[in-house]
Amino acid sequence: MARSLLCALRSALFIGWLAVTVVPWALAVLVASLFIRGDRLYAMCAGWLGVAIAGARVICGVRHRLSGLHHLAEAESAAAVVVLSKHQSTWETFAFPCLLPRPLAYVFKRELLYIPFFGWAMARLEMIHIDRSRRAAAWNRVAEQGRLRMDSGHWVIMFPEGTRTPRGSQGTYKFGGTRLACTTGASVLPVAVTSARCWPRKSFLLRRGVIDVSIGPLIPSAGRQPDELMYEVEAWIEGEMRRLDAAAYVRT
Repeated sequence: MARSLLCALRSALFIGWLAVTVVPWALAVLVASLFIRGDRLYAMCAGWLGVAIAGARVICGVRHRLSGLHHLAEAESAAAVVVLSKHQSTWETFAFPCLLPRPLAYVFKRELLYIPFFGWAMARLEMIHIDRSRRAAAWNRVAEQGRLRMDSGHWVIMFPEGTRTPRGSQGTYKFGGTRLACTTGASVLPVAVTSARCWPRKSFLLRRGVIDVSIGPLIPSAGRQPDELMYEVEAWIEGEMRRLDAAAYVRT
């Protein structure tokens, strides 16, 4: 009981930390966007994400462990990269700009732009926001904007399951990310992350622990079809998830 209460208090303090820091930071980004854009503005926004991740570590005891650094080194020399990641929590959306070496262009639903302050600042970045209700138009935007972002040296990042999944579960992997890779000739970088171990989806309670982030081998898309390429990506991510968080999958 005492442990649960302490967890709730720490989590409330962390959410307060996010609220207190995001407002002035977002306002600063909006003002700065009148004078700077591109990677400099991205770095400014990534600075707040670093503050958020540090807050989770200091306040709630949520730490992380990164493996597969040699795969990151290989990816840095690639001409174009699409990052496809497991998605369990808000944590990885905050952490990846701090952990990955290139600026990231997230593909996300445009409704996130309406979130006060956070969404307003995100709207000033070179991201790829789509209307999910218009699938053909959404894909055209992903293909066009994704190519532009990768041509400028950014990595496009997508969550192939489409939404956050509960710990120990597996969603349906959609082919949009590998379709983009095959269309543009980009390589795919798969990522497994056990964030629900500490920050479950649809919850504001953060539990003390270690989140594993595992970077997989770079997978070329040349000569591949989107569906069979995604099956390979899915097999690596889900196999790695079961290795990193075996207890969760035994329970399910």
